[in-house]
Amino acid sequence: MSRQLARPRNGKWIAGVCAGLADRFGLPRFLVRLGFVIFGIVGVGELVYIGLWILMPKVDS
Repeated sequence: MSRQLARPRNGKWIAGVCAGLADRFGLPRFLVRLGFVIFGIVGVGELVYIGLWILMPKVDS
């Protein structure tokens, strides 16, 4: 489990934002993805995802 906020190279679906958040906070990846889907339906999930995609660095290894 990574302790820094970064997008992993493995285990990602689209850009790795949900996987990076899940790894950082020790949550199951499906819960983070489900949260983004729910927030996307009710409002700002897509904007937050795109913003994090731009701001989060990729893992170098």
